[in-house]
Amino acid sequence: MRSTLPMRTAKTGYIIMSVLLCLFGILLIFMPGMSAKVLGVVCGILILIFGIFKLVGYFSRDLYRLAFQYDLAFGILMVLLGAVMLIHPEAILSFFCAALGVAILADGLLKIQTSLDAKRFGLRRWWLILASAIVAVIFGLLLVFRPSESLSVITILIGLSLLSEGILNLSTALTAVKIIKNQQPDVLEGDFEEK
Repeated sequence: MRSTLPMRTAKTGYIIMSVLLCLFGILLIFMPGMSAKVLGVVCGILILIFGIFKLVGYFSRDLYRLAFQYDLAFGILMVLLGAVMLIHPEAILSFFCAALGVAILADGLLKIQTSLDAKRFGLRRWWLILASAIVAVIFGLLLVFRPSESLSVITILIGLSLLSEGILNLSTALTAVKIIKNQQPDVLEGDFEEK
């Protein structure tokens, strides 16, 4: 019998950090005049902590192996990105937009694959992951190509991107992470369909 504590910690952390990303994204959308330094520090802290939860999720060995399957590399990337943002918070426009855009783009693309795997597993709400992943990919691309150099426009775009990333990870955690008391197998045998 294996402890479910790492899975519960990862799922709870995913949910909390996803909600925080959504709230911070909404704040940025409605208050685009935030200073670049404050924006860099807050984003750096959120991304660093979320990267840690992604690493915890990867090593938690959840039942389906869907939600956290790509989180080793992505968690390391987020921890590094968050640390760089904390060290150089004023570099928000030059470095951060492109780096955050690539990270959100990569996460969205990987979650598209996760959604297709969830469909094969028989999870009924696989389409929720797919839809939110497509939206995240779009905002990731917009961040990479920055349609404007205006700080307020970029701040709103970052807010929309963080909101889409938060929704993507929230839908993934709620849909694809199943914690079962006394979970046994590391490998599922036979077909499994969600009831």
